[in-house]
Amino acid sequence: MKFMFYISKQYSLPIVEPLIKVLQETRHEFVFYLARKVKRVFPEKFQFIPILTTLQETKDFVADMVLVPGNFVDFRIPGIKVQLFHGLGVEKPSHYKIRHFFDVYCTSGPIVTKNFQRRQKRYKYFSVVETGWPKVDHILNYNTVNLKDRFNIPQNKKIILFAPTHSSKMQSAQALLPTISQIKKEEELWLLKFHELMDKDLVAKAKQTAGFRVIEDYDITPYLHLADLLISDTSSVIYEFMLLDKPIVTYRTLCREDKGINISQPSELRPAIKRSFAKPEEFKNNRKKHLQHVNPRQDGKISKNLIKILETIELPKKKKPLNLFRKMQILYHDKFKKGYLR
Repeated sequence: MKFMFYISKQYSLPIVEPLIKVLQETRHEFVFYLARKVKRVFPEKFQFIPILTTLQETKDFVADMVLVPGNFVDFRIPGIKVQLFHGLGVEKPSHYKIRHFFDVYCTSGPIVTKNFQRRQKRYKYFSVVETGWPKVDHILNYNTVNLKDRFNIPQNKKIILFAPTHSSKMQSAQALLPTISQIKKEEELWLLKFHELMDKDLVAKAKQTAGFRVIEDYDITPYLHLADLLISDTSSVIYEFMLLDKPIVTYRTLCREDKGINISQPSELRPAIKRSFAKPEEFKNNRKKHLQHVNPRQDGKISKNLIKILETIELPKKKKPLNLFRKMQILYHDKFKKGYLR
């Protein structure tokens, strides 16, 4: 079989990395179709993989499966379109939106599967398979040997990772950054990881604030392992961090408030940090419980099983809707904004 990874964001690379490792052990052929902005910063470890950059090249390649860790894919590309999802954002309505691009949805766990099965009964043209999210393999199998030395992290400090979502309705950065500047302690190192769509002025201001280390790497995974505590809001990174069974503080999270300490005012942040460090096991059972709904497969073999499923998957015979509005969006972006992948 022939596989194509359709990558529009750099942070999607860790999602597909474990799938690449699986495909390397098979006879399947695979390529990347990259956004130019991703190609400019393409990691050296992936340089052996052929890169396609034009629509004609994708038509010449004729993939059997187009694997997409995102919400959009060009309908003109040949192949079965597979939605891998760009995160575990199970609280966000957009996570469940049917945009009529995909033939297969590979869901992370029961809560997502049930939502898409209801939609499958309505639309009838796509398949839903619960595979687990492939980035989970990357997180759980990540090499942590001498990690602090590799990333120049002091051995004697508590590491706090602040990773807010970018959504204006859900993000905590605007509210919490001023407070963080006031409450940070000498014995702590604060790592800030912003989404690439975060407000640029806010990010610039954070970079100018003493005592913060703003992470520019595309892969947050090593910092999840380095951190003793995560502070966030409704970002899907919360569930990635929960895989490592460490404490979480959330700011006005939309759902599952008991996955950690949920605060509603910035003034509650320092007491929540103190409590988290004093009782890191307090929400351990809650973390396990919620992950069983969001992504129960944690054996490091999600990607292997996902490829096996795709090798033999049968699709409904019903065709996709005409979807003219979405197709016009793709064509408009391609002509006037250099495409979703430009």
